[in-house]
Amino acid sequence: MSAPVKTGTVSPFAEPTRRVGGAWIALFATAWFGIWMAQLTPVQLLLPSQITEQLNSTNWLDNVVAFGIISAIAGACALVAYPLSGALSDRTTSRFGRRRPWILGGMITFAASLFLLGIQTSMVGIGVFWSLALIGFCVLTAAITATISDQVPVNQRGFVSGWVSAPQAVGTILGILLVTLLGLATFTGYALVAVLLVILVTPFLLWTKDAALTTVPEKLTLGALASGFWVSPRKYPDFGWTLLSRILVNLGNALGTTLLLYFLMFGLARPADTVEDDLLTLTAVYMVFFVASALGIGKISDRIGKRKIFVYIAAYLQALAALILAFVPDFTVAIAAAGLLGLGYGSFMAVDQALATQVLPDAHSRGKDLGVMNIATAVPQAVAPLLGAFIVVIFAGAASGGAADFYAATEVFAGAGEGFTALFIASAIAAALGGLAVMPIKRVK
Repeated sequence: MSAPVKTGTVSPFAEPTRRVGGAWIALFATAWFGIWMAQLTPVQLLLPSQITEQLNSTNWLDNVVAFGIISAIAGACALVAYPLSGALSDRTTSRFGRRRPWILGGMITFAASLFLLGIQTSMVGIGVFWSLALIGFCVLTAAITATISDQVPVNQRGFVSGWVSAPQAVGTILGILLVTLLGLATFTGYALVAVLLVILVTPFLLWTKDAALTTVPEKLTLGALASGFWVSPRKYPDFGWTLLSRILVNLGNALGTTLLLYFLMFGLARPADTVEDDLLTLTAVYMVFFVASALGIGKISDRIGKRKIFVYIAAYLQALAALILAFVPDFTVAIAAAGLLGLGYGSFMAVDQALATQVLPDAHSRGKDLGVMNIATAVPQAVAPLLGAFIVVIFAGAASGGAADFYAATEVFAGAGEGFTALFIASAIAAALGGLAVMPIKRVK
């Protein structure tokens, strides 16, 4: 085994001052590449396709609503899993460190659940194992995100946080590319991303240091744990505003992207034999701009010592992309909107993650507090398909003469366009409000 990568962290609670090196960042980025591929390939392609196969319904809205319900149930699990696993990792006294046992446990749970998800033949089974997969994802990412606060100095966090974000787009497109080009069946697709998850996360687990607690913390009671999930926005207003901003911007992004496959199929009426290629094209354009902005803007933010202005601009770029999709529903225009969305969301993900690490209430509860903050990323992504489906149903129903007639339809119809227009307007509003929410923050420029 190679020598551990030195991080310079002396105490679990010390504010890090020594910059992490290129080797640490490379292992960190590789781990996130595997994580995002395993989480977003199912969200964008495998899970919707599996649900469609199992329902075998002629009504496309059945598929959208079922996908939304399953995602919402998984999101409810994330609501508990994120802060709980973060709080427990803060107090872990293993000789291997506080975070590494949870990285290992989350990775195994995530990968095993994906394997089992691939063999499910009932909607209940799909719901159960996707929820378990998301729990594993939450445990893993809560622990690995906490390493930023544990080991990365403030003036390097924008750039390092960019390496949380940049692999997201690359992992998504590579996952979709592997599944579509290789013509993989549902189980094989899930199995592939599960294996890649383990391969890509393990090096970070093995070859980075993690400072261990030298004293046993006080006993954690259920009451103390439950109360710890609440961080008072009155006592810690900067944390509250950052959390609100993250919820709104991520909700806006999720509303604009999680139903993208259905938008191509039913909003733009793209041919069934090209729709997966269309999704791949949009994802590729999104990826290029996402990666460039996540790394470039994160580094600029570190250099000038400012966060808020970049979060504000990023949110409004996302809102603009959503409005373009709302009012100019054309595939060529959608390609341009995908680039704009990637530019905005890439910037947001890098700078907002750095911002979040700078408004934490207490160094002793970094894992738990970042777990609470991570809820604002995972839960909007989980509930957006269901919320988006309801928006499409309501507004498309109104345009086609009534929600009942709309829902009963079995073919693509004019009302679908109005439904998706409303969806993208809602996405723009959420993102714009998220940008405004960072303005009252005082602790960080």
